[in-house]
Amino acid sequence: MQIINPATEEIISTLEEDNLLSLQIKFNTLKQAQPDWAKLSLQERIAILSIFSDLLENEIEGLAAILTSEVGKPLQQSRNEINGARARIKWILGNAEKYLADETMVEEPGLKEIIKYEPLGVICNISAWNYPYLVGVNVFIPALLSGNAVMYKPSEYATLTGIRIEKLLKKAGIPEEIFQVAIGAGETGSALLDMNFDGYFFTGSYKTGKYIYEKVAAKMVPCQLELGGKDPLYIAEDVADVANAAIGTADGAFYNNGQSCCSVERIYVHEKNYEDYLTAFVNEVQSWKSGLPTVDGVYLGSLTRKDQIAVLENQVKDALDKGANLITGGKAIEGKGYFFEPTVLTDVTNDMLVMREESFGPIIGIMKVKDDKEALKMMQDTNYGLTASVYTADQSRAEKILSQLDSGSGYWNCCDRVSAALPWSGRKFSGIGATLSHQGLRAFTKPKGYHLRG
Repeated sequence: MQIINPATEEIISTLEEDNLLSLQIKFNTLKQAQPDWAKLSLQERIAILSIFSDLLENEIEGLAAILTSEVGKPLQQSRNEINGARARIKWILGNAEKYLADETMVEEPGLKEIIKYEPLGVICNISAWNYPYLVGVNVFIPALLSGNAVMYKPSEYATLTGIRIEKLLKKAGIPEEIFQVAIGAGETGSALLDMNFDGYFFTGSYKTGKYIYEKVAAKMVPCQLELGGKDPLYIAEDVADVANAAIGTADGAFYNNGQSCCSVERIYVHEKNYEDYLTAFVNEVQSWKSGLPTVDGVYLGSLTRKDQIAVLENQVKDALDKGANLITGGKAIEGKGYFFEPTVLTDVTNDMLVMREESFGPIIGIMKVKDDKEALKMMQDTNYGLTASVYTADQSRAEKILSQLDSGSGYWNCCDRVSAALPWSGRKFSGIGATLSHQGLRAFTKPKGYHLRG
């Protein structure tokens, strides 16, 4: 398997992919070793994973360089991701005892009722390339904490990072037999679905998530899916600082080249603020520097996947054919690497691909609306349900709108953010299950009720 730098199209590494035999050997190793790992105290596991977090800090420059070389994001954004992962690990480790310890529910003379949280066993984590550290720690950190063994399959577009994660976990003290990396692309992932894991945790597209969900259903084991989104954002007429809102929401739409599950993907602006917002938004977008992600000051590096260029070009063409206006961008940048101009479309409608299908790139449609009712109708018009954002001076107004949206997260005067303290979950095509928060810690356990008389 060739690892290609998406910014230069150079081959930076060649790796041997796993086959059915090597995957089975790794699985058997995990299965045999997991019970002994589960016997360790929670405090011992916390201590080991705390060392892992320290190693991320100590080696951040080298890790960021590898990540940037694989996925094309600017170096500073790679550093930001690793630091963000460390912040999540800190919350998870700090709350592990609170949410994984035995819970006494009833205690009276002659009777005690307790909930114990037992590990699932051996879990399969098929991870994503856009934020390999962030989406990775959402799964493998609480999984290991809970006493599980982990088969970790990094995306083929972030495999070098996955290998570094494995090395640092084992350097921190995770036993060799408890964390294994599966190397390969789609065939490797499909092979894992045929194996007898005790749980599947996937981050990626709706199409692949649906395939995994159907494939493993007969196993009757947990299957959590963190999938894509078509996340809407509404700018109301009472926003005090329209220019500042435009700058912040532009970042929410284009950070990491728009390659985020919770990127802002549709914007609806009240007609009273529309012109001011659009002007400030476009000015911000046009101020960004695009180029090699290793160059200081670059905000937009390359896309990670070459195939996505055609997806974005098709969305632009579809929008223009249906009457949209192209304000800026709209095409791939000539030369080496998978670069695409930051693109803003107006006069869009919800029947256009750019407003219906996940873009996962530096492109946004902005629509004028006359009031909250129209904004809500447009925001509700989707098969996805990951996040939604409302910008207004009135919190109760925002909450009223957000409560009517079938999404896993709601934002008031912010967007494109994740908190370790809150559940990260999707509705409809955006997935099933939750990571992070106490729900994410317990997602890797099987609760057992003990009825103790005596």
